[in-house]
Amino acid sequence: MTEYFDVVVVGAGISGIGAGVHLQRECPDRTFVILEGREDLGGTWDLFRYPGVRSDSDMHTLGYSFKPWLHEKSIADGSSILAYLRDTAAEFHVTEHIRFQHMVTSASWSSDTARWTVTVRGNEPIECNFLFMCSGYYSYTGGYTPDFPGRDRFQGPIVHPQDWPEDLDYQGKRVVIIGSGATAMTLVPAMAADAAHVTMVQRSPTYVLARPDHDVIANKLRRVLPETTAYKIVRRKNILLGSFFYSRTRKAPARVRSRLLGWTSAAVGPDVTRDHFTPTYNPWDQRLCLIPNGDLYKAIRSGAASVVTDCIETFTETGVQLQSGAYLDADIIITATGLQLVTVGDMDITVDGQPVDFSATWTYRGLGYSNVPNMVSSFGYINASWTLRSDLIGKFVCRLLNHMTATGTQQCMPRLRLSDLDMPARPYIVEFSSGYMQRMMPLLPKQGDRDPWRNIQVYAADQKALNAPVDDGVMQFTVASRENPDVRGLTPTVRS
Repeated sequence: MTEYFDVVVVGAGISGIGAGVHLQRECPDRTFVILEGREDLGGTWDLFRYPGVRSDSDMHTLGYSFKPWLHEKSIADGSSILAYLRDTAAEFHVTEHIRFQHMVTSASWSSDTARWTVTVRGNEPIECNFLFMCSGYYSYTGGYTPDFPGRDRFQGPIVHPQDWPEDLDYQGKRVVIIGSGATAMTLVPAMAADAAHVTMVQRSPTYVLARPDHDVIANKLRRVLPETTAYKIVRRKNILLGSFFYSRTRKAPARVRSRLLGWTSAAVGPDVTRDHFTPTYNPWDQRLCLIPNGDLYKAIRSGAASVVTDCIETFTETGVQLQSGAYLDADIIITATGLQLVTVGDMDITVDGQPVDFSATWTYRGLGYSNVPNMVSSFGYINASWTLRSDLIGKFVCRLLNHMTATGTQQCMPRLRLSDLDMPARPYIVEFSSGYMQRMMPLLPKQGDRDPWRNIQVYAADQKALNAPVDDGVMQFTVASRENPDVRGLTPTVRS
């Protein structure tokens, strides 16, 4: 028996839960299911269990537009975010649409029937008309770890934050954390309170911005205004402030750089700032790290933690030998070295029997793929909260589906126009040099120099682009190649 839904959503994290809400509210005539490979919802916020795990952006923008964030803290811990996601899924009746332990491994499109056949590990295939990918951009099977020489020699635990063991005891231990991103800067102060000493080893510095974990304006507004009204005001405020700050890093990078380094110098001193917090690139050429209440700086000032900027020569039995000749004693080594990135949920995709090479496609508005029908991927911002864009994409998908209903069509596919054939190919993400994204670029579609073949990555511009008419002359709408009552009516069916 083959089960059919109008829409299959892959992934029950922030994007997938949001997709479920939008589908129920805006496409009530459509049936859908959310397939989640893990045993629980939450995606990132269920997967990561390392000490101190938290958001690295404010929850008034990482939260949904339709579900106010009501906690006092706007920079929230992982468990609070997971509780928020569970509350959202329950409140909007999304939980009942989720099937856990349904790992999608492949999907095959047939133009004859206007259907995807979705293969689910250990379960029967599921058919659908539309595939909405909300599985994120990194592998859940394991993180990225460089091949460190001498790794097998080290006699203590080596832990990647994505695979944090529940029984790891670091009380009174010497801990070396390798990395300089958000995860490393979260781990350092969280572990420093109990460890003998924590050392963060980085190849190169990262820009760091300290800010309070409470939004004073948000907490005051909630006392005098209805919760929904206060949330909308604060969300708008934070969107505008974030957009303004990012635009300044593009237009006046030297001025922003000077201001950021000045704040860091005031917190940890000019010498530490010069040696360990002065990057060689401009702000937001790579992701800027947010530290709530300056907790990383406090750990460094107290002597409980330190930062070393150097390259690793080899692991030894008792620590890490650096290329400068310095040596770090360690009882535990944490490799906070990033994520193992994938494209389209690490799935095999075929269209009419032909495998899809996504690196050979062009991105359509940063969510679709040239010549790939009835599929959208939710990909958020690298310079702002992920949810801002996933919300826009969820609404766009619903308008796309509603347009097909109104026009009696079953297929939608972006295709290059003749005037687009001379487009220069650019990376899917431009002006962003972080290693984890650069490793991923060869796997992702290209973007062009004109709409709708750009991945704008600017919220105000995306608001306009993703609210434009879906029948734009590039997105082509057609009927199934072969007459099929099931897809023409878009009604749920079960076929033998």
